[in-house]
Amino acid sequence: QVQLAESGGGSAQAGGSLRLFCETSGYSYSSASCLAWFRQAPGKEREGVASIYISRGTTEYADSVKGRFTVSRDNAENGMYLQMNSLKPEDTATYYCAAGYGLYACVRRTLSDFDYWGQGTQVSVSS
Repeated sequence: QVQLAESGGGSAQAGGSLRLFCETSGYSYSSASCLAWFRQAPGKEREGVASIYISRGTTEYADSVKGRFTVSRDNAENGMYLQMNSLKPEDTATYYCAAGYGLYACVRRTLSDFDYWGQGTQVSVSS
């Protein structure tokens, strides 16, 4: 059974930083593995924020977070981080990690491309 668990959410002031972690269990890593972060603000659709194609280490970002957020794999190779710097109030959302397969999934970051999801962790940024 595949399980994803996010941690590290919380509150921060604008300009501050938070780091999220997504731990995977039961997920079969392969040369096509793609892990991604999504977020959903109240009243808005869930959007893909960042992704990492595991075998190549290549990363993709939404324009809204490019230059501020960094996605990386953890050294134990059982999950990934999302380092969020220069936070803005508009970053407030529930953040979800997702796991799937294929480079296309990492590039497109659409919900249907990912088979497994975590429960989400709340991030709140105050001005």
